[in-house]
Amino acid sequence: MAQREGNLEAPTRHPLDWKSDDFYNEQSLNTELERVFDICHGCRRCVSLCDSFPTLFDLVDDSATLEVDGVDKADYSKVSDQCYLCDLCYMTKCPYTPPHEWEVDFPHLMLRAKAVKFTQEGASVRDKILTATDIVGKLATIPLVDITVNALNKNNTFRKALEKGLGVHHQAPVPEYHRKTLRKRVAPLVSEATAIAPVTAGVTQGKVALYVTCYGNYNSPELGEDFYNVFTHNGIHIDLVPKEQCCGMPKLELGDLQAVAKLKEANIPVLAKLVDEGYDLIAPIPSCVLMYKQELPLMFPDDEDVRKVQKAFYDPFEYLFLRHKSGAFKTDFKQTLGDISYQVACHLRVQNIGLKTRDILNLIPDTQVHAIERCSGHDGTYAVKAETHDKSVKIARPVVRKVDQQDPDYFVSDCPMAAVHIGNLSAKVDKPEHPMTLLRKAYQI
Repeated sequence: MAQREGNLEAPTRHPLDWKSDDFYNEQSLNTELERVFDICHGCRRCVSLCDSFPTLFDLVDDSATLEVDGVDKADYSKVSDQCYLCDLCYMTKCPYTPPHEWEVDFPHLMLRAKAVKFTQEGASVRDKILTATDIVGKLATIPLVDITVNALNKNNTFRKALEKGLGVHHQAPVPEYHRKTLRKRVAPLVSEATAIAPVTAGVTQGKVALYVTCYGNYNSPELGEDFYNVFTHNGIHIDLVPKEQCCGMPKLELGDLQAVAKLKEANIPVLAKLVDEGYDLIAPIPSCVLMYKQELPLMFPDDEDVRKVQKAFYDPFEYLFLRHKSGAFKTDFKQTLGDISYQVACHLRVQNIGLKTRDILNLIPDTQVHAIERCSGHDGTYAVKAETHDKSVKIARPVVRKVDQQDPDYFVSDCPMAAVHIGNLSAKVDKPEHPMTLLRKAYQI
């Protein structure tokens, strides 16, 4: 296909037509895959992103025709299997996104391919377990069970057996589970706190509900205490969302859209009620924020409650920066932090809010934040699967090299999973941190 001038307007997104029969029609899917693959083959700007594009281009270059028409359609799934829906190609690289007439939406086309594959084949036992974050978290945080699970996950013999039997790579870091979950840590703080009168500042209400998330609750519960202390220090009333289930991102990446819909039906009424009560919404994991700000609104464009939640959901540092712009953010820092290497999570970058985490941390005196806008390659499950772990490590290498060159005082990422993945590969990182943890440290609260 001949090259054309790309679109210079901001990319827009069409709703995901996932309820139509044609969405799951394999012939229709293959026709669209061939069309988009042909455009990608003629462009190749995204070759440095995830492994989907090198896989596609290798298939084309090894074909008899050296064009997409020479690629066996049975091999198309090799491309979609490497996509973990980071959205970077759509938001930062592709010149042919809508409103361009070619209307290329590579991530959502890969999502469609995953959904078709899921409806035809289902999921492996491993993938069902890895994406059942609520169930696994509840089971693994039972007293004594948590000790056993954490010990086994650190045992090399067990991990090799786990790789052989289940397909979880033995070298991939896996999170610890904590019986004292985020909810157990923060709920007493919230109930015992002196009431804070919400202060409206600009577009923010000064009253937030923290959507805890599976990872935040079971795997990094200390984050909840950091959030509570930083937000209350800034005069922001903070409560926990009273009940929640997984945001649905793991099931989305699996292509199980019906499961995503069930989780949405459980979560959206609770969140919408909070919005009606005057709460803004935040979450400690960028993927969960993105789910409510982008993916669910595109799956359910006509649902008023989904749109209501979308408008009220903020990245936590986006929220703090909005407060700063309105003069309602405290800068009474007591400790400097020096040099910080900061990996910008992909699911944060594609929210189009700028580097607000960097901007907030840069307010701390004698603190320099070096942002690294490269993918960690983790994606929740991609880095732990036996067949994709090595590719994940390869994707992470540029970030690791940059961190090691900088030899910072601290390494942080908004995504705790990405931080652990990079920290595990780095020779210079003893303990990765969350930016909110560093902000609390700077306040000394």
